Amino acid sequence: MDRREFLKAGATGVAWSSLVAGWNIYAGESGSQKTKRYGLIGCGWYGKGAMFRLLQVAPVEVVALCDVDSKMLAEAAEMVAGRQASKKKPRTYGDYREMLKQEQLDIVHVATPDHWHALAMIAAVKAGADVYVEKPISVDVVEGRAMLAAARKYNRVVQVNMQRRSTPHLVEARQKIIKEGRLGKVAYVEICCYYHMRARGNPPDMDPPANLNYDLWTGPAPMRPYSSLVHPRRWRAFMEYGNGIIGDMCVHMLDMVRWMLDLGWPKRISSSGGILLDKDSKANITDTQTATFDFGDIPVVWTHRTWGSAPDPDYPWAAFIYGENGTLKADVHKYEFIPSGKGEKIGGKALYEYDKYPEDETEKDLERHVASAMRWHWKNFLGMVETRGRPVSDIEQGYITAASCILANIACQLGRTLVWNPEKAQVVGDEEANRLLRRPYRQPWNHPDPQNV
Repeated sequence: MDRREFLKAGATGVAWSSLVAGWNIYAGESGSQKTKRYGLIGCGWYGKGAMFRLLQVAPVEVVALCDVDSKMLAEAAEMVAGRQASKKKPRTYGDYREMLKQEQLDIVHVATPDHWHALAMIAAVKAGADVYVEKPISVDVVEGRAMLAAARKYNRVVQVNMQRRSTPHLVEARQKIIKEGRLGKVAYVEICCYYHMRARGNPPDMDPPANLNYDLWTGPAPMRPYSSLVHPRRWRAFMEYGNGIIGDMCVHMLDMVRWMLDLGWPKRISSSGGILLDKDSKANITDTQTATFDFGDIPVVWTHRTWGSAPDPDYPWAAFIYGENGTLKADVHKYEFIPSGKGEKIGGKALYEYDKYPEDETEKDLERHVASAMRWHWKNFLGMVETRGRPVSDIEQGYITAASCILANIACQLGRTLVWNPEKAQVVGDEEANRLLRRPYRQPWNHPDPQNV
């Protein structure tokens, strides 16, 4: 679907302006805004992809890049010089602390592995930058609380890259199907991921490559022996660096559903699962897991299974929102509303903008179906940077979603339902669970304190 078709589809029965009501599309496209100084921490796959979408929509100068992999860092600097308007090669750093000390940055983009998000984001807001941070915001609940506290204390705009909230066809689905009442009362939601994405195999431990500062890459996480599953892009195989598939894929779908249905915190969280099939792999994340996020009137039930087939092959990573008048199926590629009776089916597809951004068609490793969502997400963030408002995926929303998923893993580990008190940020009557809200940090790194950021 191209831009013209999308606009036409969006205008059918609903004015396009109503679909983006409350959306702050960045005014800087007119060229009236001052060029922002941008720095990227973490020059891997997704960091570069999101950065290049930013360069498409705003007057930004990439002045600094940071990565603990010197080879990846040098390659990223060359790519930036070829893409940004000034053709200048950004300065490069092997330690984000040095970058933040030396540079005066308007925007810092944190695109590290998950276990580094909290310390880098907090340091960036302390340095006076507004921050765009990849999801999930943290690997433990207390980290997330500290990140939220830091954003508010230093009055910085922080957007979490949970870009389902800025995905054009999902914005349309939220307005046309949910806000206009086509579903009626919603009473049950299923979210899922059936991708065969869990790393398999048992590669040998080895010395890290010379271009990788493995001690700094590990940072506050436990020190594991290095293997080919650690770097690059395969670290999600290990719970030491993240929260498994719940922390990687459930956060997107849970956040999308929370946004679509205006849900806050779940009241109770339960989960079960484990490594049920692939017991020989070096990976230690679950290959099968279910979780129920009980929002009171609406249970949201997650399932992931990294083996076998998906119940609905057209929607292997998706949300199914069940209302009294029909069902909404939604994923990153499309949505469908299927009425219970003889009503009209309604659908939409991902927006591709090759006419305006032809480089999207050839960029290596780009998830082309989410390129427009990234641009919308950046525009929303930049609009809020100008007005000092809260972006659509504000750090508080990122905290709620990430913490909910972390609590699901704790519930799975303990084998019991957790009752959550968001005001106290505690599990009710369960000290064992509360001790798991904060992971131990490897020395000499210090865990951030929400009361003293």
